[in-house]
Amino acid sequence: MSDRLTLTQRCVLLVLLAEARELTNAELYGLGGLRLEKPQREQLNERGLIASTKVGRTYAHELTDRGAVWCAEEMGGARPARSGPAGGALYAVLAGLRRYLDGSGQVVAEIFRPDVPSRVVAAYAAVARGGAHPIRLAVLRERLTDVSRDDFDVAIKQLARRDGVHVRSEADQKTLTDQDHDAAVVLGGTTRHLLTIEAAR
Repeated sequence: MSDRLTLTQRCVLLVLLAEARELTNAELYGLGGLRLEKPQREQLNERGLIASTKVGRTYAHELTDRGAVWCAEEMGGARPARSGPAGGALYAVLAGLRRYLDGSGQVVAEIFRPDVPSRVVAAYAAVARGGAHPIRLAVLRERLTDVSRDDFDVAIKQLARRDGVHVRSEADQKTLTDQDHDAAVVLGGTTRHLLTIEAAR
């Protein structure tokens, strides 16, 4: 099957694997400079390698279980013809990952996880509009509904260790809603409701 996929299609599958989440066309381009044109998208859909959903005027794509199996098999595959030096380097790295997985007994899903902290930072930047204002965690959770509660909590705790990032309690507790209480994260035994990022990192 892999012999019938274009280099762009292969790269789309591998980026979806690495990001471990749904990606829009714009995100695919931003991350990998990839443009998934309609014929190539439909081919991947028909083969059950990705699932695509119309979002406004664009599409969002997610790797299927079958697509994940394809990626795992591709890690041991030969470099595609005419893939250039970047393609050669990519497939050398994939082969190294394959050796690591075979030696450790781990599976692909244990290696690639969503970069939730970066998504929280992006959501914060979108709400704060470039400023460094305290934003309620409830607002950020609402923008990242596909992120599990535990993953969000871990991401906030990781961000709290960075310079210029502050996770604080709301001083006026009377202003907190039930949603604020539910969205709070406990750090150092204290319930925190607000995130401030002095400079997006």
